[in-house]
Amino acid sequence: MSTLLASPSPTLPQFNNEAFLDFSKPENRAAAEQALAKVRGEFGREYQLWIAGERVSTGDLLRSVNPSRLTETIGQHHKATSELARRAVESAFAYFPQWANTPVNDRIAMTVRVAALIRERKLEFDAWLVSEAGKTWPEAEADVCEAIDFCEYYARQMQRYASPDPVVQMPGEKDEMVYLPLGVGVIIPPWNFPLAIMAGMTVAALVTGNTVVIKPSSETPTIAAKFAEVLLEAGFPPLSFSLCTGSGAVVGDVLVEHSKTRFVSFTGSRDVGLRINELAAKPRKGQIWIKRVVAEMGGKDAIVVDRETDVDQAVEGVAVSAFGYQGQKCSACSRAIVDEAIYDEFLEKLQRRVGLIKVGPSEDTANYMGPVISESAKKSIMQYIEVGKREGRVIAGGETGSPDGYYIQPTVIADVSPDARIFQEEIFGPVLAVTKAKDFDEALAMANNSEYGLTGAVYTNDKAKAERARREFHVGNLYINRKCTGAMVGVHPFGGFNMSGTDSKAGGPDYLLQFLQAKSIAEKVS
Repeated sequence: MSTLLASPSPTLPQFNNEAFLDFSKPENRAAAEQALAKVRGEFGREYQLWIAGERVSTGDLLRSVNPSRLTETIGQHHKATSELARRAVESAFAYFPQWANTPVNDRIAMTVRVAALIRERKLEFDAWLVSEAGKTWPEAEADVCEAIDFCEYYARQMQRYASPDPVVQMPGEKDEMVYLPLGVGVIIPPWNFPLAIMAGMTVAALVTGNTVVIKPSSETPTIAAKFAEVLLEAGFPPLSFSLCTGSGAVVGDVLVEHSKTRFVSFTGSRDVGLRINELAAKPRKGQIWIKRVVAEMGGKDAIVVDRETDVDQAVEGVAVSAFGYQGQKCSACSRAIVDEAIYDEFLEKLQRRVGLIKVGPSEDTANYMGPVISESAKKSIMQYIEVGKREGRVIAGGETGSPDGYYIQPTVIADVSPDARIFQEEIFGPVLAVTKAKDFDEALAMANNSEYGLTGAVYTNDKAKAERARREFHVGNLYINRKCTGAMVGVHPFGGFNMSGTDSKAGGPDYLLQFLQAKSIAEKVS
């Protein structure tokens, strides 16, 4: 890859995380309202597929709705067929050699331009996230800022891999190791971070020289279409990517199983991730490689609250971790494990704190929580709440909200056993199980009593207990005396253990290695 450095290397300043807008400021609220009005003017628009460098219509439309207002259609999207999915992969395969040999610094410059374009349209993207994903303005802003961060960070990391550290030199030889792209990648992002995670997975694959087929979530296809527009405007060639909207059953399996697919980058549920891993593991006729799967598959995240802590601080951390974006984060706190010495005090304060949470339309800045993403999600979450009513004691929430959207009240269920379903199973909604522990040993054991291992947090003023958590709390992202959500690119490389996925560490210095292969070269010299 060092031979691809023909174009001038872009001079990039030191990476810094994108600053969040403060929507408590009147000028920012006014700008947000203007952006929302602009976006509303596009509601109901029809979007074509982007396949093999062309816009394609099938006539089979997917309707995307506003989960805050079910009568609003956000976009209508043509759905791909299995044949179009195959065409997308084969086109990406044919174009791969040309893209892989594009000067690496040209690819880096395109990636930086993606960040700049999203930054210019930040409030517009915020408004799409508010409207289609049901995110409140602060949650939408965090999503957009993370997308910008991924682009800026991976551009700089690619500079590092384009000029790798030298290897040990054998006398009489010139020895080097270079990094090469893999081939065609299938990008399957989730609906809960429909811009940030999609952008991160996509630009990581493109900047390293791979071609991609993006299969967005059927819940948030408009945001994907807007991102595809940005890729083209930033200069990524029309054949370097396809946008293949459609169901997993019709197009997802075809993309994963295709013999020319080299890797799959996926974020979503455990069950879908395991199915992708299973499909990718079986070689197909004509396939000459083992497919890589990069998977982030959810969590059942716990916050341990020790008796030696500031209870008010712990309550706040648990509340925002559990109910930010309606608990629809793989990093969300869904289990609070509290020392018996402070258990009653913690519950009393938590009940009061959760009672302050306002639920309603996402565009209203007075609301901390908006709707959950879909009717099926709402139904599943309410079924878990009914289970929780039998497994514990509801001290907050437990009910739905306005029928205008997919609303559920923030729900806290106390006195939950460690073997209860709501303690063990991922709910992916605003439901928190609270469990009593006799001491820190038992609390840590309960926290590790899960098939997942994504995020976790410990609130304690005891340095020895914090050190034990560093060693023994088996999660990919551990936080001490702070919330367990809100990982920042470059600061908190993100990815989990066990059934939480392949521990990809998105936003970390090693992430791009998953889209590259190393080639060792030795030349005998006189």
